[in-house]
Amino acid sequence: MAIYHVVGLGLAGLAAALDLADRVRGTAEVRLWEGAGHAGGRCRTFFEPALDCEIDNGNHLILGANPAVFAHLDRLGVRDRLTGLDETAFPFLDLGSNTAWTLRPDRGRIPLWIFDPARRVPDTSAGDYLAAWRLLVAGRGATVAQCLDTTSVLFRRLWEPLAVGVLNASAEEGSARLLARVLMETFGRGGAACRPYIATRGLSDALVDPAVSHLAAQGLAPAFGARLKEIVRDASGRVTALRFAGETINLGPDDRLILATPHEVTRDLLPGLDAPSGSRAIVNAHYRLAKAPRTPPHGLALLGLVGSHAQWLFIRGDVAAVTVSAGDALAALPADEVARLLWREVAQALSLMGEPADAATLPRCRIVKEKRATFLQTPENAARRPGTQAGGNLFLAGDWTATGLPATIEGALRSGASAARAALSR
Repeated sequence: MAIYHVVGLGLAGLAAALDLADRVRGTAEVRLWEGAGHAGGRCRTFFEPALDCEIDNGNHLILGANPAVFAHLDRLGVRDRLTGLDETAFPFLDLGSNTAWTLRPDRGRIPLWIFDPARRVPDTSAGDYLAAWRLLVAGRGATVAQCLDTTSVLFRRLWEPLAVGVLNASAEEGSARLLARVLMETFGRGGAACRPYIATRGLSDALVDPAVSHLAAQGLAPAFGARLKEIVRDASGRVTALRFAGETINLGPDDRLILATPHEVTRDLLPGLDAPSGSRAIVNAHYRLAKAPRTPPHGLALLGLVGSHAQWLFIRGDVAAVTVSAGDALAALPADEVARLLWREVAQALSLMGEPADAATLPRCRIVKEKRATFLQTPENAARRPGTQAGGNLFLAGDWTATGLPATIEGALRSGASAARAALSR
């Protein structure tokens, strides 16, 4: 009986494992390996004693244009664990000028909203938005900044924070093609595709724990703490053995391996693999407020921030959290310094929302630094993303592989499904 090995149980590995478990039941064996003590990778929820509550390691925004996410939830019967925000609208605060506005896309695909001053960014014209066509026709080597007018109000208030938030890279280094793909799958498909969703009780509750439980119900118990040290391959490229700390697993002639580890780990395991190099950090700050704020504007639990270090402010109950993408500079600072710097921005944003907040009094907080949150999403690295098939019986999965999307939850789930299909077809 053939054995399918899945190494790495982030969302990509979980997606691959779920597909394999459902499709080879009784005809093959599936074995799951994870180096950490938990599944989910960088997408997880944990209890934070300093806040006396559970928090996500990072804030992830899910959109209606994420079919793989909703297919994952539907497979597990937990779609209700995502909360869709009241309307397709994105409130923004410019902390530099204390200006507030709400971006409101149309429900249909025709972007009539750009002709309505009340629905677009203040001090911009419809023509400013139409200039985004340059992203859609960008060459493979183009960056976001090379395609847009970096001196415009729209660049500062929308394109730049969007590029940083989506690509986890500055507009000067981020791939224009990757940002264009996101724009086409969201704004290009109308308001329903742009509708924001948030995991109601955390990322693990919605995306990770149900997957682990589903696998356990089929008799698949992951081996946690199993850090892969070496992949042994023969002259043809076929994987013949997996060497973990203290254990070697030999692969038979019909066995297959789906490697769903982070890009830098994969490069170490597969010397000579042409793959992206470098990474960018994401810093998240979680603050336990004295009381839960009143409902944010328009019933939304998130706010886009401009003129600040952070790009997004999430509010869940009495916890306010901000996300700083491309946050390498902040990640290098002491946590207490980061906490005070970002609290000033959170306090200003809360005050602009009509919620009193003392910028000088730091509430209980937790800083989470993901120093290698994503691969560096430059045009050069985007061109080096490998496909699923890595030769012989080896298949790759991960948000850093050639999904066509930036490194996102949606991309990770799509890559896992692709790897499972490829392994099964072979």
